[in-house]
Amino acid sequence: MNILVLNTLGKEVFETFFPQDVQDKLAEVGEVHYVSLEPGEELSTEFLKLAEKTEVLFTGWGVPCLNEDFYCHAKRLKLIAHTGGSVGDLASPELEQRGILLLSGNRYYAESVAQATICYMLLGQRRLYPILKKTEKDGWCSEVTTQGLRSKTVGLVSFGMIAKNVARMLQVFDCRVKVYSSHKLSDEELQVYGIEQCSAEELFRTADIISIHSALTDKTYHEIDAEKLSLVHDDALLVNTARGSVIDEQALIKELCSGRLRAVLDVFEEEPLPMTSPLRGLDNVVIVPHMGGPTTDVRRLVTLGLIDDVKRFAQGSMDLENQISMAYAKNMTSHAVTERRKHEIQEG
Repeated sequence: MNILVLNTLGKEVFETFFPQDVQDKLAEVGEVHYVSLEPGEELSTEFLKLAEKTEVLFTGWGVPCLNEDFYCHAKRLKLIAHTGGSVGDLASPELEQRGILLLSGNRYYAESVAQATICYMLLGQRRLYPILKKTEKDGWCSEVTTQGLRSKTVGLVSFGMIAKNVARMLQVFDCRVKVYSSHKLSDEELQVYGIEQCSAEELFRTADIISIHSALTDKTYHEIDAEKLSLVHDDALLVNTARGSVIDEQALIKELCSGRLRAVLDVFEEEPLPMTSPLRGLDNVVIVPHMGGPTTDVRRLVTLGLIDDVKRFAQGSMDLENQISMAYAKNMTSHAVTERRKHEIQEG
């Protein structure tokens, strides 16, 4: 089996996904070639030449557009294994027409992001960040009213893989978990995860903690608008580990500046968050520099999991644990949409 690994991460980050022992594992599966491209660099002649005999392509964050020219060369390609989470940008008519399979690290990433979400909920509920700052400044901090997760009503906006992990983790806190989803959840899902499906209005009106998990698409852009935010009750906590543009940030700023709500925000409409942003300096807001993604130690596990699937595929099995269906891929975050929205914001 001919395997091509495209490195768009740079040496240091690439080695967290492909340390030597992982490269050795991959070499057991077939003949492996490695090609590096700089971020934004177009597909090189070397890459396209190697693509002609490639059956399995490994990609990662920053993969350039695999255009018609690529697919004209990659006539033997059967499978793309993406070490990132979302494969929204890889979903294409060419893949569907040729039956090329997609794998991604989404299963591993989802659990890791869910851990961050729970961490942010606890951080916000315990008011830990301002307490630590005050303790560092004044030596000690006392007489602070804090909260936990026990028996709280938690609202999850969307119910993909990350939200499912969050719901599973919340079970130990005896939370009442409400879910707003654009598709009807099955009775099995409701029972397994101990959740109830509700309207967006009910979720925003009744939840003590609201956690955003929508992928960013044209449909979900500013899905959380001023009207929905106005429904949230005083002192509720909003956590966003999805994408900044899922929320109308200006509407959110207005609510947060009033002091009515609290938030832990891992993502923003413009990143890095401008120093002039009104979100900075608010006592009721914790700003995290997009650190809710998978922890570094997960990266090696992602690649090993993908390699296991490639081995199974090479042996004729279609039981692939990390396969992403084309229908699911089309609803995942598209970085093309992200960049377009970012430019629109910057241009005013």
